[in-house]
Amino acid sequence: MSEGRHVLVLPDRDTAEEVAQELAARFGVREEPQLVRDALAGEDDAEDAQWLVVVEDPSARLDPSELDDFAAAYEGWLEAPR
Repeated sequence: MSEGRHVLVLPDRDTAEEVAQELAARFGVREEPQLVRDALAGEDDAEDAQWLVVVEDPSARLDPSELDDFAAAYEGWLEAPR
């Protein structure tokens, strides 16, 4: 993860799509978040994939702890910065 970007990890595509839509309403995210399928090692089945919601935040205005709490409400989490 790079500076100015947040990655929320969600359990499935439907949840990721719901979270992506809710980000605009709850946090005022203007740019549409990117959805990325993250297959677990050695798994090809979409059922065994996590979904990532990538949120660009170049001005660093989003609070990571609030994003983590938000993702947790959807059985997900905010990926820790690398």
